Amino acid sequence: MSDIPGELARVRGAYEQPTLTLLHQRLAPVVIAVFRSSFGREVRSIPAPRLHDQVDTYLDELRLAGVSELPTGSGRDLCLKWMRGQWLVRSTDEDGTEVYSLTSHAQDALTLVTSLTRERASLSEHRIATIVNAVRRFNTEVNPDRAARVDILDSEIARLTAERDRLLSGGELPQVSADYMLEGFGELIQLVAALPSDFARVEEAFTGLRSDILASFRAEQRAAGEVIDDYLARADSLMTATAEGRAFEGAFALLSDDELLLQLRQDLAALLIHPLADEILLDVDRRELRGTVALIRSGMERVLVRRSRVTATLREYIVTHDITRDRELDATLRQIDAELATWMKTAGPRALVPLELLPPRLEVTHLRERFHNTDPDAGPPPLNDVSSHRPTAVSLTELLAQGGPSLDLLRRELHRALTGEQPLTSLGALFAGLDPDLRRPVEIFGLLHLATNLPGLDQHEDAEAYRAIRSDGSTRELAVPRVAPRDVVRPTPTSDVSTPAARTEKDR
Repeated sequence: MSDIPGELARVRGAYEQPTLTLLHQRLAPVVIAVFRSSFGREVRSIPAPRLHDQVDTYLDELRLAGVSELPTGSGRDLCLKWMRGQWLVRSTDEDGTEVYSLTSHAQDALTLVTSLTRERASLSEHRIATIVNAVRRFNTEVNPDRAARVDILDSEIARLTAERDRLLSGGELPQVSADYMLEGFGELIQLVAALPSDFARVEEAFTGLRSDILASFRAEQRAAGEVIDDYLARADSLMTATAEGRAFEGAFALLSDDELLLQLRQDLAALLIHPLADEILLDVDRRELRGTVALIRSGMERVLVRRSRVTATLREYIVTHDITRDRELDATLRQIDAELATWMKTAGPRALVPLELLPPRLEVTHLRERFHNTDPDAGPPPLNDVSSHRPTAVSLTELLAQGGPSLDLLRRELHRALTGEQPLTSLGALFAGLDPDLRRPVEIFGLLHLATNLPGLDQHEDAEAYRAIRSDGSTRELAVPRVAPRDVVRPTPTSDVSTPAARTEKDR
């Protein structure tokens, strides 16, 4: 019998991977286009609010372009949906900002789409030569037969020596075709484009290891000392705990060689200035190849930072693990933490749980922290004797004469003038007929104040004279805007109402 059931199970497992679920969905072209427009070689992470706005903007532009099949929802809702699909991951940056970055599954999908958009030959001289050279180099490094390995090295040395001597003697340089260069650059670009997903896969392996260790800490049933010893040993072997970690450990030893990276940079620079490179490479291809070394360094730094965070998390958890705390409370809190982690896997962003913010207050007796202070109970200091500085006595009449307007008396006089048999011509005429006690300068303001709230009295543009009498018997003439009933005809101006300049001179 054939192994078709096993093959079907393996294929179904592959289709359940987030990479194929992204490419297999109906709106995959739109999602891939948004990812390619938002993220790039220089943009590995984007702040969460900015990516929400970018997704909204891209969808609006696609609607204006006539695209009908588009994802529904806001940019924030779509980003959360893509996070659940394991295509986006949200983390906290060093400065506390929440950022989005592509997972290794999304980067694999983008790499596959990019490779399909480039033209390449299915079979070429460069591809065959690459395979032959790779097999030869691999056999040289792993062949267990000492004599065979020496023969391979001798033949390679002889070939290289002969080629070197031929070039030194003036031999003709072999010319390569444009197709050979095109195939070589294409394979090189594909290899470089796969690096971000490889680094991201290692980061995700460390993140998963951190989650596993914390889950084991929460669910442990062994003694604290045994658990600490066990996980300290696992923390020391983080790099070898997973296949990705072991692969990165070997690559890290190779890529940490500065001379090797310098050689890589020089070889890339020589390829980019090749005469045929201008006809083959686009600007984006040149930019990607030129930034290969920077890409490798940044990827290594991200992986090392993620590994440091895992180690710091373990160390903090172990240090804060108090073996003397109450076992019942410890078990309860661990159970709550485990249930919360399980609930967060399926809960939505707006899910609510009824929970008291603060526990009920307990009445606990305690010692006094503040004692009696005699200073507040002391009497105030005695007052100074200022009897010798007593001012001269002032009568009530003198105080009233220096006070504000007599509103009650003025209101009575104004009401009598408005309701009496003799019609009121103006407030100035009313003021002139008042008693001397009600003709102080301050009474003018009181009279105007009362007249403002009475209907039927209007203020006119011309002025009339008010002859005020002070408390000491001196007089002063003031020009005030005329206030009179609406049906009163404006009187002819007299010489008694002087201009401001004249009044000023008269006052002097």
